[in-house]
Amino acid sequence: MELVKGFKEYTGEEADKRQRIKGILAETFKKYGFELAETPILEYEEFVKGENEKDEAISDIFKLQDKGKRKLALRYEFTFQLKRLMKNKKLPYKRYQIGEVFRDEPTSTNRFRQFTQCDVDIIGSTVKDEAELLALVNEAMNNLGIKPVILINNRKLLNEILDSEKIKDKDKEQVMREIDKIGKLSEKEILQNLKKYKAENVLKDLKKGESYFRKFKSYSEVLELMKYCSYYGIRVLFSPTVIRGLSYYNGSVFEVKAKDVRETLVGGGSYMFDNVQSTGISFGIERLLLLAKIKVEKKESLIVSLGQDKEAINLSQRLRAKGKNVLLLFGKPSKALDFANSKNIQEVIFVGKEEIKKGKYKVKDMKSGKEEYKKL
Repeated sequence: MELVKGFKEYTGEEADKRQRIKGILAETFKKYGFELAETPILEYEEFVKGENEKDEAISDIFKLQDKGKRKLALRYEFTFQLKRLMKNKKLPYKRYQIGEVFRDEPTSTNRFRQFTQCDVDIIGSTVKDEAELLALVNEAMNNLGIKPVILINNRKLLNEILDSEKIKDKDKEQVMREIDKIGKLSEKEILQNLKKYKAENVLKDLKKGESYFRKFKSYSEVLELMKYCSYYGIRVLFSPTVIRGLSYYNGSVFEVKAKDVRETLVGGGSYMFDNVQSTGISFGIERLLLLAKIKVEKKESLIVSLGQDKEAINLSQRLRAKGKNVLLLFGKPSKALDFANSKNIQEVIFVGKEEIKKGKYKVKDMKSGKEEYKKL
């Protein structure tokens, strides 16, 4: 049966690697004091849309209807559900969540309609929390074997620059959209698009040196964030063309890339949530899967019963009680060895009459081919 377009299955080694990545991220999140949350995949459509109806992602939600004709939708992210989670919580509320989100949008090789998001958010945050969040990102990426390039910007600073160029309020959002296309379109195309809003100079401004940005009040927030990041021993780069979500970020914004990779691996920023200043960042498993340099150790033993089923079952249960991963097969040795090779199982244990008589089991190392009798 063919898969629905934009959806994917994971099995074997790939599924194990995904699970390991989630585990590494969860361990790092906990180290920084974030608590786990789990929320429903399905919500009322009105709640999913929330106050961000202008957000592009909202137009891509999967809409459903139950038997009671209630309008429902699949969650497209985790942040809107924080509105319910944060009630009666002491601030700052630090939560992490790892799970599936859904978007009914065009697909590509590395873009799916169902994907796993790993979010960390702080409800009630300051620039000091933003720096700690970036320290968390740096540690998580290093734990995955990825050398991160952390880019930061500030939406207030961008607005100040647009004001200095006398860009009309009604055009600001579209100008930012054009700036966000840097790296996707040629500079010539972007300049052409900016002409419609008399904003060609904005692109030139963003290429100027630090002395230019220092004249804007909000640049002090960039410098303060960089200062606190240095306390954590991490390097961040100021990148004035980093935009992120246009509908809700109101201060610092972050993007994390890796060398020679165009796509953003981690993204986030600071936002106002229920009148509380907050900050958050999101990791995408699918992209991390392509770059993570981690080995998934598969320590499994295959027990083969050669007509001695009771003893083979008893042995498998004894080994499992000791914490070992065990597969059990009943049948011919040749088929069992083929199976072990197909699953990259390193150890095959045979249980037959001879083994029971000796009180030892023949164990075959599938890598070396060596066989020896052992007490287990």
